[in-house]
Formats: sequence, C-alpha cells, structure tokens
Amino acid sequence: MDIYIDGASIGNPGDAGIGIIFSQGSETLKNISRYIGKQTNNVAEYTALVFALQEALDMKLKSVRVFSDSELVCRQMTGAYKVKSDNIKDLFMQATNLAKGFQSFQIEQIPRERNRGADKLAGLAIKEKNKKSKIGRIAAPSALCAGEESPGSKGQRSG
Repeated sequence: MDIYIDGASIGNPGDAGIGIIFSQGSETLKNISRYIGKQTNNVAEYTALVFALQEALDMKLKSVRVFSDSELVCRQMTGAYKVKSDNIKDLFMQATNLAKGFQSFQIEQIPRERNRGADKLAGLAIKEKNKKSKIGRIAAPSALCAGEESPGSKGQRSG
C-alpha cells in the first residue's frame, strides 16, 4: 500500500492540518484530512506520519510505502539525521514503534510536486477549521445518518 502524507501549518507554530492518501496503484482507497490545532510544521509532518501508520495498522496492512516531501521526517526515520528537537522526539518514537508493526515499512522523500494531493488535504483541514470557526458548527459528512441532511440545510432534524 502506498501512503502519501503531508502536514501543514499557517504560521510556525500556527493552525495546522494533516493530509493522508492511501492508494493501490492508480486507485485512491482513502483520503484523510484533519485539523490538529496550533502546531509547528514539523509536528504536523510527524503527526501525519503517526496517524497514517496507525490507520494502516487498523486496516491490517502488512506492507506500506510512505511518501513525504519532508526531508526532516524521511531522513530521521531512516537514521540519516538525529532527532534533536524535544517537540518531535515523542512523535518520532511513536512513528518508529508503529513502523515495527509492519512486515515491510519504507519511507521515501519525494518532490513537493508529487505530493500535491496530501498537501491539498492538509490545507483543506486548516481552511475547514477556519470556516467552521466563522460560521458555526457543521456536521462532517461521516457524522450524518442515512436520510439526514446537514445542519443548515432544509429539513434539518433536531435532536
């Protein structure tokens, strides 16, 4: 399974989001876009990796190839760089421990142009957070029951 990850923050630290794409060949199997609060960009990148690996384990995947445009994350995960920053040491340890749960784990740095999908999802998470804070609560599509409409639309159910 190929997994594309990205973390983004507006400001450093600032509002941050993660984007993850699970794909097999040319088929996208799952997209994840999550707001993660006020974080540094490096924390967002590592959070995307940890979240992706946990999700992959939950999906019972045996082999994963992770692609990221973060030189820092990729080089630290392969041992080329030491982890010096206290704010990412715990995330690095989580990612390392999660990676041990796979029969095969690979991580590869790719150019930003090849990671546009995950980057877009990370940015979308931040935009959606900012949009929600301006207009109020909006139910996520996954939170809606069959037959229900989103809050703010005609026929809104109360309860």
